[in-house]
Amino acid sequence: MQKKQVENLVLEIAQPIAEELRFELVDVEFVKEGPHKYLRIYIDKPGGISIEDCQEVSERVSLKLDEIDPIEEQYFLEVSSPGLDRPLKSDEDLESNLHNDVEVSLYKSLNGKKRLIGELIGFNDDEIEIDEEENGKVKIPRNIISRINLAVKF
Repeated sequence: MQKKQVENLVLEIAQPIAEELRFELVDVEFVKEGPHKYLRIYIDKPGGISIEDCQEVSERVSLKLDEIDPIEEQYFLEVSSPGLDRPLKSDEDLESNLHNDVEVSLYKSLNGKKRLIGELIGFNDDEIEIDEEENGKVKIPRNIISRINLAVKF
């Protein structure tokens, strides 16, 4: 099974479990790191996620995966919080983070940069707009965005 197929299948399995527990399913990724494969599920809720929350989701998803056994290779299942720099994947994520600082990684350079940091001030189907400290307002076409995360400032 291809990486994207695994991620989509696990998303379908984990979404109702997360909703039942009143968690937000932030992301699912199936990655190879060194000789091992990891299936990672990121969940969140207001006030943050506890170890017990992660364990509950892990056990429920693991039972479902054991029933249908879709992943032929060995892997480690990890469930965790997305962290302070959580990815923003959907329009709902963008909407709830308007006026927060974001880090935008690009597939190709825009104004000589492949990474931009600024306040998220708007978005539509075609682009997002941020306010960079040094360059002001910048519109970024969505088709060149590889990833958007909350920016962590110290």
